[in-house]
Amino acid sequence: MLALRVAFAAPAVFLWGKMAAPIIRLENVEYTYAASSLCPTPALKGVTLAVEAGEYLALIGHNGSGKSTLARLLNGLLRPTIGRVLVGGRDTRDPTHTLEIRRTVGLVFQDPDNQIVATVVEEDVAFGPENLGVPEGELEERVGWALGLLDLLPYRHRAPHLLSAGQKQRLAVAAVMAMRPRVLVLDEATAMLDPIGRRELLAALRHLRDQGVAVVLITHFMEEAAE
Repeated sequence: MLALRVAFAAPAVFLWGKMAAPIIRLENVEYTYAASSLCPTPALKGVTLAVEAGEYLALIGHNGSGKSTLARLLNGLLRPTIGRVLVGGRDTRDPTHTLEIRRTVGLVFQDPDNQIVATVVEEDVAFGPENLGVPEGELEERVGWALGLLDLLPYRHRAPHLLSAGQKQRLAVAAVMAMRPRVLVLDEATAMLDPIGRRELLAALRHLRDQGVAVVLITHFMEEAAE
């Protein structure tokens, strides 16, 4: 089961003199794979957690401890067996909230090749917001903004397979950021990168935090947890 050690690196956010409500709240969450089968596999138990705007939160644990399960619970890819996950006050168990939850919480996986869907960098970044129904004019603005945010504008017309591993991972982040989420969750997104690629991605994450985006980073690297 999940062994959590959490690093916080952001002040509480206040609106009009009152503390803002967390973007994500987990309330005594449990998750069991194949819960109704003869061989259920518990992954999480008793997890209570809040994610605030502009926060940097690192999750560290051994393989099989439930970190990836937790990441998928944060944006509704999985729904808790027991307890509640609230995103912007919306319960992830209610399917009518799924689209808005996915707008709010973006998820980046370990292998960027699993998230790249287009043959040109800018088309890959446009894919997500286009499927959300973003109008063409705003779509172009979002693509340029996300590419600039992740320092990928010089590569906008390049084929993704010609990018370095670090550039591919930044592309995966840009594609998620073009959907303008309030929270970015990265599930061991630095694990396949060399030291240069990790530094590039962490620099991009620092910039996102400066923009008020909450970052939830699942990692095996203690120096990343202390960012």
